[in-house]
Amino acid sequence: MLPANTGAYLWGAFGGAVILAVVGFSWGGWTTAGTAQRNASTAAHDAVVAALAPICVDRFQGQTDAAARTADLAKTSTWERGAVIEKSGFATMPGAKSADADVARACAAILANPPTPTT
Repeated sequence: MLPANTGAYLWGAFGGAVILAVVGFSWGGWTTAGTAQRNASTAAHDAVVAALAPICVDRFQGQTDAAARTADLAKTSTWERGAVIEKSGFATMPGAKSADADVARACAAILANPPTPTT
């Protein structure tokens, strides 16, 4: 036989579990496996782009007329720069069949806005 207050205890436990889940997922930093996988994939892709963009910049600047092409790129609209780099082939890494559009955009952003040297 169960005690008379068992129903109240079960409802209290259920309510506490719901509140714990809401607080945990909202403010506690809990994530589902799917969200964790998406976050990991995004971070990995961002790391690859960050590693390959400087290679694209180096290849672009290795041209004989790099200064003129960089000036032309700076005159191009911001949203078209990635396509210009992609078409040039400098964002296509060895062994790849095509350029990664994100690498091309990052490369174009670096070329159009070179970092200022620190002293």
